[in-house]
Amino acid sequence: MDIKEIQSLIKFVAKSGASEVKLEMEDLKITIRTGSHEQGAEKTYVQQIPMAQAPAQPSQVQTPVETQAPAQKEEKKDDDSKYITIKSPIIGTFYRKPSPDKSAFVEVGTTIAKGDVLCVIEAMKLFNDIESEVSGKIVKILVDDSSPVEFDQPLFLVDPS
Repeated sequence: MDIKEIQSLIKFVAKSGASEVKLEMEDLKITIRTGSHEQGAEKTYVQQIPMAQAPAQPSQVQTPVETQAPAQKEEKKDDDSKYITIKSPIIGTFYRKPSPDKSAFVEVGTTIAKGDVLCVIEAMKLFNDIESEVSGKIVKILVDDSSPVEFDQPLFLVDPS
């Protein structure tokens, strides 16, 4: 894997909002960790371990990469502050549909009531219905279908008015 591929992977991970990504290939193991820091900058740590050395010797290279957070993100946060964020209660795989041949539980613009099923999260081969704890209108769906989600990761924005 060359440096350009690693850089594009770092950019992809930073945009996705994931806090950590591990990639293992035949001869290489890469761990990318991101975290927000002061002054709107985000640091990304890349840990690269050649697989030939991984089991025997823990020599690791950590390279901090600084990227400036765009000013547009701050503006969006102000706009989104009037909305309620529905977050994932568990770690698993996010599904918008009850099954592949069915329609999605909710779409942008759907009016929901407390107790309505919004999505399904699969965890350890169990499918868990995620119900709304608020009433309102779906403004934004923040996760793609069949994507892995973490605990407390934002899934939906709801306008309670």
